[in-house]
Amino acid sequence: MSSEESEQSTDLDAYDMSHALLALTLCNTKDRAGSETDIKALEQMYKALGFQSTVKRNLTAKGFQEELEKFRDDMEKMEDPVSCCFVVLMAHGEEGILLGVDGKTIMLEELFSMLTNKNSLALRGKPKVFIVQACRGEQKDPGEVVRPAESGGNVFLSSEQPPKLPTYTDILHVFATVEGYIAYRHEEDGSFFIQTLVDVFTNNKGHILDLLTEVTQRMAAADLIEGGKPRKVNPEVQSTLRKLLYLR
Repeated sequence: MSSEESEQSTDLDAYDMSHALLALTLCNTKDRAGSETDIKALEQMYKALGFQSTVKRNLTAKGFQEELEKFRDDMEKMEDPVSCCFVVLMAHGEEGILLGVDGKTIMLEELFSMLTNKNSLALRGKPKVFIVQACRGEQKDPGEVVRPAESGGNVFLSSEQPPKLPTYTDILHVFATVEGYIAYRHEEDGSFFIQTLVDVFTNNKGHILDLLTEVTQRMAAADLIEGGKPRKVNPEVQSTLRKLLYLR
């Protein structure tokens, strides 16, 4: 790397993480054996990364919305600025929805929209990381045989800085599985996705998209056995981050 290239990677390219780091975990443990193991792992990760953590269990569909709204409103009242927030959502679900313990559903988009640059002043321009451990359908991936191949493409990047922040920037959505597929959870060891993510985030350094690539690599390399049949699974990452996000 040339000196010119290295000079381009400055603090201006990374989010400021020197202020409050907040985490909210909303987890339905009822009929979800292994979820307490995930909560414990997440709490250990938050402690290692310096996040202040709040955990709420067994929520109704409306409860998910109410707890996230309280989380947002409490941030607005804080005297000190917030640098970053994590929101972990763990429940039964289908594509685009979570299931409350009352059997009713809440749209994920309703929850995501509560922390956009438009709807959260305290988090405007700040990184907001949503981690979703829930099924997104009923399909199961048996895997495919890999054949050597290379692919590439060009990405157009605009160097012009917009005068305003778009509503939906600075958001990272990380799903345990891809659209239409189930997410796996062990009754004792917890969910494959959460346990892998916690291990990578706790024991590695780098910006969060690189860490998530490592999570994807580990999950993709593993073979899960369900009902005697091998299964494959990988997370899905959707990012509108404008800068590099370093957790440590």
